[in-house]
Amino acid sequence: MSHKSPATSAPVLQMDSLAPELKVRDWIRGEPLASFQPGKLYILEFCGTWCEACEGAMLNLIELQETYKDSGVEVVAVAAHESAASAGEAQAHLDAWLAQFKKLNFRVGLDDTGTMDTLWMEPSFSVEIPQAFVIDRDGCIAVIGHPDDLPDVLPQVLGGIWRTSAQANAAERERIAENEPKAAKEALKKQIRDKIAAAEEIEDWKTARAAIEEGVALDPNSLFFRHAHVHLLLHNMHDIQTGLPMLCKFVRDAINTNYEYMLQLAFGLLFDPAYDYSKFPSVERFAMGKELSEHILAQSRLNDDYDKVCSYEMVAAYYHASGNKDRAIELLEVALKLLDGPDPDMDGLKEGFLPHLLQTLANYKGETVCSGDVCVAPEEIAPDGVTPKAEQENPAEGGALE
Repeated sequence: MSHKSPATSAPVLQMDSLAPELKVRDWIRGEPLASFQPGKLYILEFCGTWCEACEGAMLNLIELQETYKDSGVEVVAVAAHESAASAGEAQAHLDAWLAQFKKLNFRVGLDDTGTMDTLWMEPSFSVEIPQAFVIDRDGCIAVIGHPDDLPDVLPQVLGGIWRTSAQANAAERERIAENEPKAAKEALKKQIRDKIAAAEEIEDWKTARAAIEEGVALDPNSLFFRHAHVHLLLHNMHDIQTGLPMLCKFVRDAINTNYEYMLQLAFGLLFDPAYDYSKFPSVERFAMGKELSEHILAQSRLNDDYDKVCSYEMVAAYYHASGNKDRAIELLEVALKLLDGPDPDMDGLKEGFLPHLLQTLANYKGETVCSGDVCVAPEEIAPDGVTPKAEQENPAEGGALE
């Protein structure tokens, strides 16, 4: 095959290609792995904390690792698409996410430098996660595809018959034919994202807006471009008239799709403490916040303790901003109680969530709060632009948590 990667003009990474380097910034679980060792078979999975399908893939890989642990198979997962204010925050978020996998039995790394994307995802026309690469015992790629497909082909790879089979070659041709156009489109989107970042760096909001609208035209369903569009209009350009209807639609779509990551993005647009909401219409803001919060809490009742802690900590910001301080404190205290529960599998989650949770609770109560030996004093909170009247106009009603 003579394909070229649309992003780099380099030969495409495919079956029988020599596996690229493994460059991970930090290992969050397991011992560091500098390189793939000859004679072993590796499954490299790209995952993400925001990716709903990744949870099921991780559980399947845990089972796969257990099944083939005596056959020289090693699973390695890498989170290479985390978005956070700092490397430490990204690591804490990933660490908390991993805590839900009680039987995790393989290495997990974090790379927020883009290196693993450049080496693996882009040259192989891989545009979605979870994505798996099987590295054969000779260091060459045997399979590129969804982790859920591995149980069917792994026995053939281990038997040394997969890469020479007609089935494997047909599957690889089909994969490239399907994903190459997607990768070309993704390369265009990356160019647009770079233009947006460059314009935002110098606060050229007009140029940033033009680039974002170019991205929306290219991919109207892109959460990145839709979120960036609303954020720019409301929080950078302060164009409430144009941005507010877009935000309303974003919130409505988040609720209708019940997509967890979109719900988080929508909530952040409404209640991120870093933003100035003094010019934001309070009635509309709290009406959307109330509906969004009630939906998130209703969904959390169906989920495990991990999701409850995440949901309660997030939604508490709405109740506090709207003036219902008691409800906000109640949510945080329930979340803290879940973290302090007897389940040892919550320890990893506790490590990631506890500092911020305690700090927020201390700020809301206006006094020092403790959990075990850890005590946190309140910080001075920046004004949110909210008055008690906002709560009267849109009361933040309570309700059962469990």
